[in-house]
Amino acid sequence: MAVELPQDFKERIRHQLGNAYMDFLACYEKERVYGLRYNPLKIEKEALRLLLARHIPLEQVPWAAEGFYYPADTQPGRLPLHEAGAFYIQEPSAMAVVELLDPKPGEVILDLCAAPGGKSTQIAGRMQGQGLLISNEIIPQRAKTLSRNIERMGVRNAVVLNESPKWLAERFLLYFDRILVDAPCSGEGMFRKDPDARGEWNLQQVQACAKRQREILSQAAVMLKPGGILVYSTCTFAPQENEQMAEWFVQEYPQFSLMKSIQLWPHLVQGEGHYAASFQKDGRAAKLQESRPAGCSRGKSELFGSDRELPGAKGCKMRGSFESAYTEWNDFCKETLSENMQAWLSRQMAAGRIEPFGEQLYLLPPGIQSLDGLKTERPGLQLGCCKKRRFEPSHALAMALAPDDAVQTLELEEPEQFLRGSTVPCGQQKGYTLATIHGCSIGWGKASQGVLKNHYPKGLRKF
Repeated sequence: MAVELPQDFKERIRHQLGNAYMDFLACYEKERVYGLRYNPLKIEKEALRLLLARHIPLEQVPWAAEGFYYPADTQPGRLPLHEAGAFYIQEPSAMAVVELLDPKPGEVILDLCAAPGGKSTQIAGRMQGQGLLISNEIIPQRAKTLSRNIERMGVRNAVVLNESPKWLAERFLLYFDRILVDAPCSGEGMFRKDPDARGEWNLQQVQACAKRQREILSQAAVMLKPGGILVYSTCTFAPQENEQMAEWFVQEYPQFSLMKSIQLWPHLVQGEGHYAASFQKDGRAAKLQESRPAGCSRGKSELFGSDRELPGAKGCKMRGSFESAYTEWNDFCKETLSENMQAWLSRQMAAGRIEPFGEQLYLLPPGIQSLDGLKTERPGLQLGCCKKRRFEPSHALAMALAPDDAVQTLELEEPEQFLRGSTVPCGQQKGYTLATIHGCSIGWGKASQGVLKNHYPKGLRKF
């Protein structure tokens, strides 16, 4: 069914594309394409392809190593493997942006406008759990969605913030190796799939978006290290928000040079369209004093202010000493986690990266010294809760573990039953058991008397 496009939009596109204008209009008479990305933190690429091939044939997205097209009449988002974080549903054009960013393991990376998490989780897959990823979203409800997607995809090394770019720029001067600014835009690349985007669009909105984008880019510029890479992207076709924005940026900030820009058009590729430009900051630029967040000399209680509340910690009070919490945590590790995982976690504890807050324990990514004064939706990987002389592991920990990381696993024969919250048979196992789907962790259960008591979070239950 043809999409009715705003008249002012069509007039501008006619001027932009010239002879290709009719081809552009014709593409809106066709069905849009659909895409998903496999998650290298959870599953191998060919393993996912083979698992889905029987019912959902996949075709490689040419500009994204992790990306596949899938048929419009299938619904991979309803599969248990989706709940296990084996893949992420994402518009194919959007996958090109992280290819341009080219993140590496061990780097310090900022995704400044990150919700709902498609590009952040793609970055995390490239980082392979090494380094620090800060994913920020200024709108609180969207930050919660971002955090849930970070959890589902099993990301260990991400911090989720709910802050303004201006405040982050004051805290993280010259801090990041790479920054992604997937800027709020007029959303012209969403016209086919989102009628609201078409209804809200007007020429004044394009100008308003361009003004906001300049402000965001100005904040991002001061957070990037000399020699670092900044990628700016939008899902729109407006020159004011794309090519002209890139031109403005290098003129306003001559220490940056434009490396590459791409514009994906829906009449030329199988995708809704995207713009992205990469810039490199002059490595010879005068370095200011090494940047660290305020209050970076951290003792065990200095990560957050004493009255700070975090998700999952409401109403919790730390009972007794830090040592008590660590003892309960260590007992859980010895009973439930493999020797290799215990050794890895011991190194994190020795480095001061496992921190208590209230009754919660968090594993902090390397490079974070202080989050005090920042609106923090997720300070790292939530390990679980210490209470009544026992440790209860979090769902986030389950999602971040591989089967080899746990002493006991149970490959679910009927995963839908587990995802509904039902108990499942488990043989002779006892204690915490990591439930898996085709080798991807999906949650905890506690085995007793031949039954696995379900610990899958009530808010996530379906099927």
